[in-house]
Amino acid sequence: MIRLSNKKGFTLIETLVTIGIFIILMGGISMLFKTIYSDSAQQKQSLSNIDQARIVEANFVNEVRGATYGVDGSFPLNQAGDSQLIFYTLYGTSGSNPLRIRYFASSTTLYKGIITPSGSPLSYNSNAEVIIPVQAGLSNGATPEFYYYDGNYAGTSTALVQPVNVNSVKFVKMNLVILKQDSRTGTQTFPVNAGAAIRNLKTNLGN
Repeated sequence: MIRLSNKKGFTLIETLVTIGIFIILMGGISMLFKTIYSDSAQQKQSLSNIDQARIVEANFVNEVRGATYGVDGSFPLNQAGDSQLIFYTLYGTSGSNPLRIRYFASSTTLYKGIITPSGSPLSYNSNAEVIIPVQAGLSNGATPEFYYYDGNYAGTSTALVQPVNVNSVKFVKMNLVILKQDSRTGTQTFPVNAGAAIRNLKTNLGN
């Protein structure tokens, strides 16, 4: 005796509904992975910005400590602005002729200009300045990148008020506010700061 089966296959509508649900699920999973990857990449970039800022400030500290008179007799500290600092230093050169270093902020980037003395007699030709970007993701806004202190600075003293008399400066601090994370709702920043005494000018400073 032959028995007929009551089982039926998927109808066209059921098939289309199943495919639609599958597409929605795959879309959701794809968006989830995209968000995870984006957050991870963003976090990595944030850490990279902060690490780079620490490297910049470590070099800055060494340069400031080694600040000295220029080959043309210029005072060790040439300009002491909120967003621009110019000084002469032996750090970074293998010879006995100090370099002219200029740090300045423009938009969201900190730049470093270097002039190696040349000519006879030796001098600092502004046309020979080599400018390189040293820090991206800068978000200082109205906050100064540089602070200056006199010989009484002991770690908590108030910074000198602009316009700063370069002859009064004995300690210089770099203050970078780094963009940590972008989002649609706002931004997060991370402060990185370090400073040093100009050894050739310090009086009662202990570092």
